[in-house]
Amino acid sequence: MYAYRLPCEAFRPHEVGGYWVADEPVDAIEQVVLDDLVAKHAAACIELRITPSIWPFWRRVATSTVEFSGSRLRNSAPHPDQFG
Repeated sequence: MYAYRLPCEAFRPHEVGGYWVADEPVDAIEQVVLDDLVAKHAAACIELRITPSIWPFWRRVATSTVEFSGSRLRNSAPHPDQFG
C-alpha cells in the first residue's frame, strides 16, 4: 500500500468535519510505502477491529449526534436489506 503526500497549501477543510479538499488537481510530492499495517496500528496504540458487517455500526453512527459521512460505504458489503 502507498500513501501519497500532497502539498498542504492546495487544500481547505470541507464542510463535513474531517475532510480536506482541493479545488484543482494537485501532484503528489512524495510516495510512501506502507507495510505491516497491523504493526503500525499496534505501535500507535490504535484499536483495530475486524467486523463481518459495517451496517450495525453505521446505524449507531447515523442516529448519533456526531458529524459523519458515509461516502465510502459503497465499498462495503451490501446492506442486508439489499439481499432481496
